[in-house]
Amino acid sequence: MAVDDAGANEPGQPNPASGLISRNLPTPSSALAIGAHPDDVEFGCGATLAKWAADGCVVHHLVLTDGSKGTWNPDADVAALATARQREQREAARRLSGERVGTVTFLENVDGELSSNLSIRGQVARVIRAVQPQVVLGHDPWKRYRLHPDHRHAGLLACEAIVAARDPHFFREQGLVPHRPDALLLWEADEPDHVEDVTSWVDHKLHALEAHETQFESTMKVTTVEQVAAFHDRVRSRLASLGKPYGFGAAELFKLISDL
Repeated sequence: MAVDDAGANEPGQPNPASGLISRNLPTPSSALAIGAHPDDVEFGCGATLAKWAADGCVVHHLVLTDGSKGTWNPDADVAALATARQREQREAARRLSGERVGTVTFLENVDGELSSNLSIRGQVARVIRAVQPQVVLGHDPWKRYRLHPDHRHAGLLACEAIVAARDPHFFREQGLVPHRPDALLLWEADEPDHVEDVTSWVDHKLHALEAHETQFESTMKVTTVEQVAAFHDRVRSRLASLGKPYGFGAAELFKLISDL
């Protein structure tokens, strides 16, 4: 399968799927989305989460870094930026899930310095055990040609923490009951094999992304009203192209791992 080099570092973007692909998981009772930075979850799976929340799913967010490097301004107050990004993430979660919004947890590792070490793995496992999600969603850590190390480490932490959270002899000092999710969905995958129909939920994804006002210029390439419209068009076009092979008006694609 050819790798989309141009899109390898665009946030949340998988390659088009090829071959057999599963469709539309049953709506889980609860889901935990694990992102490296504020806004990663909305880019990667925002429409899917909005769809599930409307059908009764409680949606939890876990953000692993403080997002303090998310600006092109060399003179920015990074502490103030990190505070603003937490506020934006909470609002984005509310916009996606409404009254079904769950916990929004921040581990506050320094942006750009995330590591998939044992200590942070334990912190992620603690959240999984605490909120007991039926489905976990996160970055695909094996995406080729990825530049940002935080995305890679965040994906590894999600996978490794599932193993730790499910087994009783990992992190026994937490005093929490082990929990084994039913499924893991990885966004940004090179070889996706699962599609979620989000035809009716693209507006919710865009509305949640717009909560991340500090990221308009750096991530969304938006500095004018006209560019907001162009950003919307790019997202709509991409999701439409991903859904078209399956007869969906729009789709988000994932690598599905169900043997947890």
